[in-house]
Amino acid sequence: MPGLDLLIPFAVATALFAYFPGPALLYTAAQTIARGRRAGFMAALGIHLGCYLHVIAAALGLSAVLHYVPTLYVVLKLAGAAYLIWLGVSMWRQETGGSQATAPPAKTTRRALVESMLVEILNPKVALFFLAFLPQFVDPSASLPVAIQFLILGIIVNLSFSSADVITVLLADKVVSVAKGSRTGMRIAQWLGGGLLVALGIRLALSRQ
Repeated sequence: MPGLDLLIPFAVATALFAYFPGPALLYTAAQTIARGRRAGFMAALGIHLGCYLHVIAAALGLSAVLHYVPTLYVVLKLAGAAYLIWLGVSMWRQETGGSQATAPPAKTTRRALVESMLVEILNPKVALFFLAFLPQFVDPSASLPVAIQFLILGIIVNLSFSSADVITVLLADKVVSVAKGSRTGMRIAQWLGGGLLVALGIRLALSRQ
């Protein structure tokens, strides 16, 4: 593994990236606000699982394809943006329950898991992040092969990001807990969550890189 001269900066940079408010944290907050804490946790898990595809791709050098084939990058970016917008609009159209707070149905939480995996997989920015970030902390002279170092460092980054997602779910759930007692409050939360997803989709579609 890399020495402390690389691992310490790696740990600091990873923590900064993980806990700095960004699209992933806003996404898990949106799922929590619109669908409840359980769906928020499933969204965080979906992002975590989907991220492993990007980690493996970076370790195998496959992420570089997005850098050298801009058309593929644009296609994936627009597909991911369209999917986010569709999820947001779907939240707006979803019927709310009654005035009493109830746990979301299992179908809703499973949907949050699958949707979140697809959102993460269809986001080429994640692939390029790992492609740009991890090589800075890989030591070619170390005893471990470079691909294994990529995997280990990528797993650490993914776990750090997921810890921030879990904290975001807990905080978002506390903030919207006051809305759980009324149908109007739940509807507002639903529209707020959907609006965040639509905004994230538009942001991704309009981003230059």
